[in-house]
Amino acid sequence: MSLSVLILGLNYAPEPTGIAPYTTGMARFLADAGHDVHVVTGLPHYPHWEVAAGYRRAHGVLHERDGDVRLTRIAHPVPADPTGTDRIRMEAAFAAGAARAHRGARPDVVLAVSPALLTVGAALRWRAPGRTAVGVVTQDLYGRAVAETGALGGRGPRVVAALERALLTRADGVVAIHESFRRSLGDLGVDDRRITTIRNWSHVRPVRAGGVDLLALRRRLGWRDDEVVALHAGNMGAKQGLENVVEAARLADATGAAVRFVLLGTGSRRAHLERYGDGIASLQFLDPLPSSEFELAMAAADVLVLNEKPGVEEMCVPSKLTSYFAAGRPVVAATSPRSAASAEIEASGGGVRVDPGVPEELLGAVLRCGLDAATAGTLGLRGQLFARDALSEVAARNAYVAWVADLAERRGRRARRPGPVVVTDRPAPAPVRALVSEEAS
Repeated sequence: MSLSVLILGLNYAPEPTGIAPYTTGMARFLADAGHDVHVVTGLPHYPHWEVAAGYRRAHGVLHERDGDVRLTRIAHPVPADPTGTDRIRMEAAFAAGAARAHRGARPDVVLAVSPALLTVGAALRWRAPGRTAVGVVTQDLYGRAVAETGALGGRGPRVVAALERALLTRADGVVAIHESFRRSLGDLGVDDRRITTIRNWSHVRPVRAGGVDLLALRRRLGWRDDEVVALHAGNMGAKQGLENVVEAARLADATGAAVRFVLLGTGSRRAHLERYGDGIASLQFLDPLPSSEFELAMAAADVLVLNEKPGVEEMCVPSKLTSYFAAGRPVVAATSPRSAASAEIEASGGGVRVDPGVPEELLGAVLRCGLDAATAGTLGLRGQLFARDALSEVAARNAYVAWVADLAERRGRRARRPGPVVVTDRPAPAPVRALVSEEAS
C-alpha cells in the first residue's frame, strides 16, 4: 500500500554537505518505494550561511520537483552568525511556515528532521491516533549542542533540553543515527522501544581515478610532492574549533615540518580563521570544489583531518566521516575520547585519535600517518571497508522504508513491504527542478 508521507526538514539539496544529503536521500528512498512524498524545506543556505544564487529573491513559498518528490520551500531569514538567537529566529520562522505549508489530505506519516528542533513541534500538530504517525530523525542532539558549544548562556541549555524532551517523547518513533545517540535519547526519556538506529550512509563514491589524475589535481592546487597534505574538508563553524588546526600549521612553520594544512570549504567562522592564520605558510584555504573534484581532493590528500572543539562530545556524529572513509585516506581526529567521532575511528580502524585543542598532538599524528606509506595505506583501506560494510546506502534505504512502514502500522495503516534492493551503481539523481514559484527567483 502506498503511503502519503510528509517530511519537514530545513535542509535539502542542492545543499552539498551537512544534513541535506541525508534528508534528500531519505525522501528519494521513500519515493522510490512507491510512496507519495512531499518535502517542506527551507531555502538553500548551508554551509555558506547565505541564500544560494537563484533563490535570493524568493519570498513566501516556492514549489519545486526533485524527481518523484514534491518540494515546498519556505522563505526564511538566514543569520550571519548562526550560533545564537538569530539562528533560533530562523528556525522558528521555518517551523511556523512548515506547520501550514501542506495542503490537502491528511498524510499517513509525518517525518521531522532535527535540527531544526522546532520543526518537530510543527510535525506533532499532525499526530492523530489511528490516522497520522509522527517520526523524528535526530541528526544532532539539540540540547547537547547548546550545552557543549556554549551557544546560549544561563538557563539556556536546561530550557532547550526540556523542550527537546517534551517534543521527542511525544513522537511515535525516533531515529538515532548512532548508538551513542540512542543512549542519549534514552537519557532524555524517549522509550527505547520507539528508537530505531539507522546509520548515515557514505554518499561519496570511492574515487576510481588513477595516480596521474590525483597528481594533476595536486599540481593545480599547489600541493608539493615533498610535503604532507592534511586536508580538512567541510563546514568551518563553531563546533569544529578549527583554531586548533591553524595553531598546528603555525607550529609546523616554527619547526620546519613539511606539512600543508588545507581548510577546504566555507562556514560562519572562515573569515575569522583566515584573519587568525594570516601569514602562516603551512596553511591554505580553498573555496568549495565541484563534487567530482571534491572527492578527488580527498583522495589526493595524504591525511584527512577531523577537528572538534574541546567539550564537544555527544551532540553530533560528524557527517564528514562518511566521506572521509570512502576516500581511502587515513583520518586524524582531534576529538574527545567520549565523542561519537572517536567511537567511529575505533570501530573503523581507519585513523587515529588525538586530544582536541592540542596542536602539538595534531601535528605529530599528521606527520606519523602522512610519512608512513604502509600505515597510511592500511588505515585508508580499513576506512573504505567500514564505509562499504557499515555505512551502506542500500542498508539505510531498506531501514528507512521499513521504519516508515512500521510507523504507519502503529497508526492502523499498512504499507506494502518492499523486498531488499539490489546494489547498483546508478547515476546521481537529476538536480532539483523548479516547477512553480510565487516569485521568480
